[in-house]
Amino acid sequence: MSEPESTPLVEIRDLARSFETAAGRVEVLQGLSLDIAEGDRIAVVGQSGVGKSTFLHILGTLDQPSAGSVRFRGEDVFGRSREALASLRGHFLGFVFQFHHLLPEFSAVENVMMPGLIRGLSQEEMRARAASMLDDVGLSHRAEHAVGKLSGGERQRVAVARALVLDPPLVLADEPTGNLDPATGDQVAELLFEMNRTRGTTLVVVTHSKRMADRLGRVLVLRGGRLSEGEVGTAVV
Repeated sequence: MSEPESTPLVEIRDLARSFETAAGRVEVLQGLSLDIAEGDRIAVVGQSGVGKSTFLHILGTLDQPSAGSVRFRGEDVFGRSREALASLRGHFLGFVFQFHHLLPEFSAVENVMMPGLIRGLSQEEMRARAASMLDDVGLSHRAEHAVGKLSGGERQRVAVARALVLDPPLVLADEPTGNLDPATGDQVAELLFEMNRTRGTTLVVVTHSKRMADRLGRVLVLRGGRLSEGEVGTAVV
């Protein structure tokens, strides 16, 4: 007797996103369907302007589709209220962006604490969690420094720590190494891979880096508004 199939972490069905412009409607995503399993490591690649960031923003509930559905662990995401969506983001998702979006006037540890404070966790608990995460990313000695005084690579490591501090099951990263030199980029990428290996964190990464895409393993190519499975070594442009 075969084992019943488990529900995917994320189920995307017939997803579409269009925008109205002065020149008319622009169809960015069209009829896109995808299952993402727990622990997947996915690279989303494609030419600039094809809608990779749009796709990631919808997956992260920062934007809404024009049509179609997104389900997290079987539950329809966009059937929720705005407040429930915000709660889902706080409990379910971590974000890492090319431009780290840290608060420069706050220290590294204070920036990493923010997701938990927004969720309503105590200062004491979050300071302990944030300190532990900064140690994991090799920045315990910089914890009390204002992030505006850190290097670009250090700031991106703080952003990774912030994304992972509440141990979300899904981390979405938009060009997380795009502004970094190759050595620092490899270091940031390795932090994400380590969380995938040790915690089972699911990774969906938009990238132009062939090296990053190859290391993630599962490559999805976005072209013409649709996703298709690519091969490791697929050209990244």
